[in-house]
Amino acid sequence: MSVELEGPGVTISDVLAIARGGEEVHLSDAAVERMGVTRRIVKHMAEGEPAYGVSTGFGALASKAIPPDRRASLQRSMIRSHAAGMGPAVETEVVRAMMFLRARTLALGASGARPLIAETLARMLNAGVVPVVPEHGSLGASGDLAPLAHVALVLIGEGEVLTGAGVREGMTAMAEAGIEPVELVEKEGLALINGTDGILGMLCLAVHDASHLLTVADIVASLSVEGLLATDRAYAADLMALRPHSGQASSAANLRRVLGGSPIVASHRHGDDRVQDAYSIRCTPQVHGAARDTLEFVRGVAGRELAAAIDNPMVLPDGRVESCGNFHGAPVAMAADYLAIAMAEVGAISERRLDRLLDFNRSQGLPPFLAADPGVDSGLMIGQYTAAAMCAENRRLAAPAVVDSYPTSAMQEDHVSMGWSAARKLRRVIENLRRILAIEWVTAARAVDLRAPLAPADATSAAVGLLRTRVRGPGPDRPLAPELAAAEQLLAEEALVAAVEKVTGALE
Repeated sequence: MSVELEGPGVTISDVLAIARGGEEVHLSDAAVERMGVTRRIVKHMAEGEPAYGVSTGFGALASKAIPPDRRASLQRSMIRSHAAGMGPAVETEVVRAMMFLRARTLALGASGARPLIAETLARMLNAGVVPVVPEHGSLGASGDLAPLAHVALVLIGEGEVLTGAGVREGMTAMAEAGIEPVELVEKEGLALINGTDGILGMLCLAVHDASHLLTVADIVASLSVEGLLATDRAYAADLMALRPHSGQASSAANLRRVLGGSPIVASHRHGDDRVQDAYSIRCTPQVHGAARDTLEFVRGVAGRELAAAIDNPMVLPDGRVESCGNFHGAPVAMAADYLAIAMAEVGAISERRLDRLLDFNRSQGLPPFLAADPGVDSGLMIGQYTAAAMCAENRRLAAPAVVDSYPTSAMQEDHVSMGWSAARKLRRVIENLRRILAIEWVTAARAVDLRAPLAPADATSAAVGLLRTRVRGPGPDRPLAPELAAAEQLLAEEALVAAVEKVTGALE
């Protein structure tokens, strides 16, 4: 499989295929033609009046004209000076997404770069040449300057590359891949770095992960419903219709399907003196659903950004070269902050459910902490501590980054988006959520096992059965960390949803 890079029409699935799937990418003939048109415009402009990014300096130095014989040096110097990141290298999938998305913008033809630039980025991706991009350095306007500059360093035969054997010089890696480094010409240095591709790449990956984890959350919540001898009546379709949020309806539909035919739920449908369940059970579709609605908004932002030309100045087919603010990361930054808040809340309600399963005063007859020999054994007690710690971290990470602008470039860039920070912390929130849900899964599965001889629903039985392939059931205390890690790995492999959907059909 390969992705043809036309410019328009790129999807989140394409980003996933390149970033995680290692698929190849190739530039279309239409993209090459489109880039050629605007490249000729830039070449013509270079011979006329000073134009930003073509024959001037950058940022606060935009008023300084650069003579023709120094413009190649200008582009190279720009890449070198802007490669100012610090800290550990960001993940390979993020760098690959960023490279692909930068090539996508160039392929739109509004940047005035030669097709050679996008083609070289594609060849680097196809050969597995992954530049080292330090974590810190981007403010999200003018785009992800420092991260993209570290990518561009390798493109011009400098910088460093991540390999299975460690870090290597960019020139060596390019030579081994048979890729000729590029000598940049007018506008191309700016075109390589003046974009929000790192932020957008991370947002696309997060949209996929969040979508999957919201379905996971509905499944493990269903197990908790059974473990707590709770009711499914609060999830009825006619009740959901009284508050017509689409995310709430989808979450409730998942809960009903996963719990369908549950002997545990049926066992106490009559004669139970409880009037209603706690909020963490009864309001699950309302909280999960609000997160789903947030995700749909964010998915829309990502979709529009995937159709956008992100650069400055923009080169238009009619010959104009216009400065604009399309590089500003605010739309993506706000979306990342919003999704982080939603995912933190999904983790928070999960922790409340699993805590209820462990408290013998609230768990409807289960042993304290689901221990085999309470007192001697502590059972799953400390798993809840771990979940609470990650919920607390998510609460801090949910504080928006976008409101914390810092002016740069001698006040020329006096408002920035902080979008890179928003996207980085969103990734951390999602990692924590996956782990919190893994703890609830381990806890709720043990609770369901302890309800025997009452049987769970077919779908929840599949969820328990999958877990038991790597995590043992109730018994004396043993190290818990390896079992929690095994459950998290199953979620990372997207195995739980697949196992349950074999019973229920596709969930929402």
